[in-house]
Amino acid sequence: MLTISQLADYVGVTVRAVRHYHQRGLLAEPERDASGYRRYDAQAVIDLIRIKTLADAGVPLARIDELLAAEPERFARAVARIDRDLAAKIRDLKEYRRRIAQLAGGERLFLPQDVVEFLDELRALGVSERAILLERDGWIMLAARYPEAVATFIANKRAYLRDADFRRFYLAYDQAFDWEPDDPRIERLADEMFGYFKTLDHSADTDRSAPADTGGMEGVEGVEALLAEHYSDASPGWIRLNELATKKMKAAGMR
Repeated sequence: MLTISQLADYVGVTVRAVRHYHQRGLLAEPERDASGYRRYDAQAVIDLIRIKTLADAGVPLARIDELLAAEPERFARAVARIDRDLAAKIRDLKEYRRRIAQLAGGERLFLPQDVVEFLDELRALGVSERAILLERDGWIMLAARYPEAVATFIANKRAYLRDADFRRFYLAYDQAFDWEPDDPRIERLADEMFGYFKTLDHSADTDRSAPADTGGMEGVEGVEALLAEHYSDASPGWIRLNELATKKMKAAGMR
């Protein structure tokens, strides 16, 4: 007969594990002898070895009791179910690892591939990381609200980026973040942007090569307003530029 510490040492587990198996009802707990000690017989050793073997194989403790009492055929079916469960967990863990690996790429975890490629195009163009983060945040919000429309939105944006004048305006707008509100370059840039987008607005219905309209989906303006509020305090130059450009476009009846 063995004490609990001798039993644990014999099987290669801790005394705490033996007591845990008692609490879970997996291992019968013997009565205390006259000296106050619990004594374990050979059956306890065999049962504990079986429990340890199943636990080491990855069988959940909640399923071990079922397997210990099962006949061979039922045991095989239960093991097959456990194997399927483990396989599903392995697939989930692989997917988690894939997503964790994507974290190194930052926006790749949150955005479709074509949007990520667009952000890379901006980096190659020389756009500041500050402006790229602004773009990224906007696309994250749009993708969450309009996942089915992001492909159209990004196709339009990438079409604009193929235009040399648009690239020039984009870079100038990026630089205007650091300009003072009374910088004369802001007035000139607003005039140039107004002229450029006025030309696009006028030719949109006749020029098939022009980027397509995004459809005026309800709520997009809300996303833009949230982003504007998020960034505007950081750049008085942008606030002034946006006010001038918007005023000119509204006066001309532009979209």
